[in-house]
Amino acid sequence: MTSPYRELKERAWAANQEIPKRGLAIYTFGNVSAFDRARGVMAIKPSGVEYAKLGADDLVVVDLSGAIVEGKLRPSSDTATHLVLYREWAGIGGVVHTHSTYATGWAQARLPIPIFGTTHADHLAEDVPCTAIMSDAAVERDYEVETGRQILECFATRDPLHTPMVLVAGHGPFAWGETPEKAVYNAAVLEELAKMAFVTRSVAPEASRLPGALVRKHFERKHGKNAYYGQK
Repeated sequence: MTSPYRELKERAWAANQEIPKRGLAIYTFGNVSAFDRARGVMAIKPSGVEYAKLGADDLVVVDLSGAIVEGKLRPSSDTATHLVLYREWAGIGGVVHTHSTYATGWAQARLPIPIFGTTHADHLAEDVPCTAIMSDAAVERDYEVETGRQILECFATRDPLHTPMVLVAGHGPFAWGETPEKAVYNAAVLEELAKMAFVTRSVAPEASRLPGALVRKHFERKHGKNAYYGQK
């Protein structure tokens, strides 16, 4: 009998394969989920399974409470973090967590990634934000839920669709999008921005942020109401 979640699992599987393909993680690091909002279910990578050995049938489907709807394997240990974001942000359909080298380096330094140039401004109109470090009390509670709450707190005054990425202090990057494919795209962009900012800081430690007029121009030509980048 064909699974009613087959398409969702295949999309999640394909998105997970992009993680090693794009150099965003090694071994079993990282995970992608795909969310079906109409049915209130998420397909996510199973915990500890290598990407090369992962099949679409291995993906685990859970509901918004975290209960397994379909699947024989244990879902990713980050499942609860993904679910926090899906419950709170209506516009997203995919979440990615990686340990990509440069983005994780900035997260470990507990620093936002400065908007130094127009490549960054093409995607974000601000620095890539970094959460506060998790308190000891929060670590002792439901760690993965608390990670999601850290992200929500960081985005209390931000639009998650305008800034679809974050660094979790001391941990690593998360990204999201309207679809799982877009979420992976944003995760790859995040790593490139982190790398470029690292090079900039290395070459010129006192480098300043891009002027606001250039930030607005580059962001709005791709994302504003009068955007003209790309094909119609």
